[in-house]
Amino acid sequence: MSLASKYDSKTTEEKWYKFWMDNDFFKSVPDERESYTIVIPPPNVTGVLHMGHMLNNTIQDVLIRRARLKGYNACWVPGTDHASIATEAKVVKKLKEQGIDKNDLSREEFLKHAWDWTDEYGGIILEQLKKLGASCDWSRTKFTLDDDMSASVIKVFIDLYNKGLIYRGYRMVNWDPEAKTTLSDEEVIYEERNGHLYHLKYQIKGSEGFVSIATTRPETILGDAAICVHPEDERYTDLIGKTVIVPIVNREIPVIADSYVDMEFGTGALKITPAHDENDKKIGETHNLEVIDIFNADATLNSFGLHYEGKDRFVVRKEISTELEEKGFLIKKEDHIHKVGTSERTKAVIEPRLSDQWFLKMEDLAQPAIKAVKEDIVELLPPKFKSTYFHWMENVRDWNISRQLMWGQRIPAYYFGDGKDDFVVANSIEEAVTLSRKRTNNDNLKAEDLRQENDVLDTWFSSWLWPISVFNGVLEPENEEINYYYPTRDLVTGPDILFFWVARMIVAGYELRDEKPFDKVYLTGLVRDKQRRKMSKSLGNSPDALGLLEQYGADGVRVGLLLSAAAGNDIMFDEDLCQQGKGFVNKMWNAFKLTQMWEVDNSIAQPAHSAQAIAWYRSRFNETLALIEDHYSKYRISDVLMTSYKLIYDDFCGWLLEIIKPEYQKPIDAKTLAEVIELFEDNLRLMHPFTPFITEEIWQTISERKVEDALCINTWPKGGDVDTALLSDFVLVQDVISGIRTVRKEKQIAFKNEIELKTINNENLDTAYNPLIQKMGNVSSVEVITEQLSGAASYRVKSNEYFIPLEGNIDVAAELVKLEGELKRAKGFLIGVQKKLSNERFVSSAPEQVVAIEKKKEADTLAKIETIEASINALK
Repeated sequence: MSLASKYDSKTTEEKWYKFWMDNDFFKSVPDERESYTIVIPPPNVTGVLHMGHMLNNTIQDVLIRRARLKGYNACWVPGTDHASIATEAKVVKKLKEQGIDKNDLSREEFLKHAWDWTDEYGGIILEQLKKLGASCDWSRTKFTLDDDMSASVIKVFIDLYNKGLIYRGYRMVNWDPEAKTTLSDEEVIYEERNGHLYHLKYQIKGSEGFVSIATTRPETILGDAAICVHPEDERYTDLIGKTVIVPIVNREIPVIADSYVDMEFGTGALKITPAHDENDKKIGETHNLEVIDIFNADATLNSFGLHYEGKDRFVVRKEISTELEEKGFLIKKEDHIHKVGTSERTKAVIEPRLSDQWFLKMEDLAQPAIKAVKEDIVELLPPKFKSTYFHWMENVRDWNISRQLMWGQRIPAYYFGDGKDDFVVANSIEEAVTLSRKRTNNDNLKAEDLRQENDVLDTWFSSWLWPISVFNGVLEPENEEINYYYPTRDLVTGPDILFFWVARMIVAGYELRDEKPFDKVYLTGLVRDKQRRKMSKSLGNSPDALGLLEQYGADGVRVGLLLSAAAGNDIMFDEDLCQQGKGFVNKMWNAFKLTQMWEVDNSIAQPAHSAQAIAWYRSRFNETLALIEDHYSKYRISDVLMTSYKLIYDDFCGWLLEIIKPEYQKPIDAKTLAEVIELFEDNLRLMHPFTPFITEEIWQTISERKVEDALCINTWPKGGDVDTALLSDFVLVQDVISGIRTVRKEKQIAFKNEIELKTINNENLDTAYNPLIQKMGNVSSVEVITEQLSGAASYRVKSNEYFIPLEGNIDVAAELVKLEGELKRAKGFLIGVQKKLSNERFVSSAPEQVVAIEKKKEADTLAKIETIEASINALK
């Protein structure tokens, strides 16, 4: 058989992925087998492959490929999320480049541009996942704006509204002035930033006195409605009920008292701006204060901003602080570090804003989801994330589900009047007309008399249905697929969306089907660089994912990523790991190539050492397989890989193949080669989930296979008995051989030179292993002796002693000179270390760790001297 000298990952990957796809090996339909289902965390339709995607999807692929080999009906559902804010921002940017303003377009015109953009760029990330080897059932690819997916979202909205769980309310919300939409609390990221604390004075009306307050946002004084103090604060008792003059604005506002104020914080007096702070709003409602909103939707100032109208809030902050100082209202300005809320998507600084929004009541809905995780009905891995989950869920707030965007599922509410409650919720305009006529007792109402809500639903309101909606379980709750594939088996995702997505899917599962959506949630860590920094474009520390695949091959990258990817722990990504992965792939290829180079002679009997080695590897494989199964059961995917890696690299390649390898230009017996190939095939089954391409390539090259015998759809290794006595003996044999190799290296005895081995066999190692030791150490004979041998190099394995006569193998006189020199240097070094340790001042004043290092040096040097002296005595 003619094999390529070097493994070509690019050609191999293209060939076998096409083969798998052409033969529908990833396709799943319900049958008599047990299902094993994973739904992909849908990446944003705007996305391109990055390191987080690579890690997450490699883990999913490992689980699904193993399930396929284990005989499950494995179904991995791919898809993308329409990502309202991110996608709309991309489309708006593209339109701007073309000189088109979104505000000049009708909804229909904008959505046409959005769909054009999605059609052009939307499938990129899924195509990139194929290069990674992701074995998704691509015929099931879903998009959260597919007609059936949108219909599912609308149906759920209407059902929850009719149950009284969705309501419309005027609330303080998080406003993203760049995307011009509200955000949920969970979409706001708080960052510590350097800013200033401005101490301002408000003139007391009819007095020379003033009240001082401190604020980080001086521009908001334009919306002040009151100054608030604690009712028991004696400093301000006389002021309560009086009025003060707002600087620059010259508007009178009252001084009010409320126990919310902390007398010990700052001056004990707070400015109250009900339109721009949640707590101020509550105080404003209690005291019936005026609400003055000073911002436009893009966070420029409106007409309440006086001469600052139209300017950006941060520009105004600088300018108004200067004006306040010039007019004598600024007492002082201090440097101040404070937490600032930013938009997860656009990174813009969030503004609290009062707005009519749609909300989902969460408190009661959360209870079954809390119980499911508490009782491990849904298991979080690692369990350390349970506390985070409970913190969120037990303090859950109503979910703001409306967004002021065009891209997304439009809320199915229809207004028939201008009043707060003048709307109906319906699945169509026709149904809305019927409901509106009933509400108004006006049979003359027509479709054109109604206007539909402009807001769309939060993207997460689509994806929280994902495990159900991908199987059409909302529109057809009892269809064959939802009943077969649901609940899904495993969910693999990042802890950053544990609440956004995971918790809400659990809520939806129990609300819609009274059942969990998945058994286990495997939470990956974040991929960081070697300096522990989170990877990002701005830092320039995120490698080009496709570039890595090109350079190291998909298998190499998969191995590199998973070598250090313990569940829930951040991964310190090092490109050297991908090089290591590539090296391992080449190691497997070269091992296979070696087995194909040997000439077979059917007339040769199997040597004893080959039979021993094959029996040992079978037991070693079975022992390792049991450990691997245990790792899989605990979702220790990195441990599975490392255990498999060592088995193949060290035991199979490093020992088995070396033991059974025939002498140079001599043939191998047929029995040994057949058994080794059989073991190799088990290795390939074991490694296929991690390295699908190289394993399929070797599998298909070993012998001609029928299509249905492809490794991708083959069987998992079955395992078997473990001969513990044989494994124990083999450890001793390996140590004996390693000892021979060490002596050869240290004494510079060429391997081609045959040597003798003498042993004091205290361990009673079976002499049946002698041929194996002789082959692997190029030993002419193994002789059992009863006394130590002089003129020989020696070493110990457990209580056994081994001696290699050196006469004839080395220049004894030269070796003695070399050893005497080493002994002299070691003794000299020891004197220096002991002198330092005998210095009481050093021992008492040096750090404990430094002293410990010196003591270790002393112990190591004493041991080295003892070894050298023993070697010298053995040669004399």
